[in-house]
Amino acid sequence: MFPLRASLVAAALVVLGAGTAEATVCVASTGGRVVLASDAVDPDVFLWDSRTRLVDYAAGEWGNTRAIFAHTLLAEPGTQALIVSCVAGAAHPKFATGDEDAVGVKVMSGPYRGRYGWVLSSDTHVRNGVPAGGSVVGTPREFKR
Repeated sequence: MFPLRASLVAAALVVLGAGTAEATVCVASTGGRVVLASDAVDPDVFLWDSRTRLVDYAAGEWGNTRAIFAHTLLAEPGTQALIVSCVAGAAHPKFATGDEDAVGVKVMSGPYRGRYGWVLSSDTHVRNGVPAGGSVVGTPREFKR
């Protein structure tokens, strides 16, 4: 009986481990091209200078407005970016259910072209409906304005 119980426990751990691994996969693939845009009410995107500050802000923790503006750039909706890093489930938004990925990007268009920063995965979008996690995110021609 003991070997049967041990194999059941081992099988349960494998299933639980697989579910956990799946939950920690980033929706954005490094090297993918995305367009930055927030929600319809306020489509500008805060481009944070550090992942820690992005995560704190998403959780509803920040000092004051001056601190926010000292550590962000305000990217216009439609700003093109290249994904350089992604940390799955790093942000825990205070006013939303579920976690979001912290996505490191390099800005490819607009006044902040060449700058790096961090955004939430919900602020990254692709043109032509190809998911950000997909291996094909479009050609450079699709991202020109």
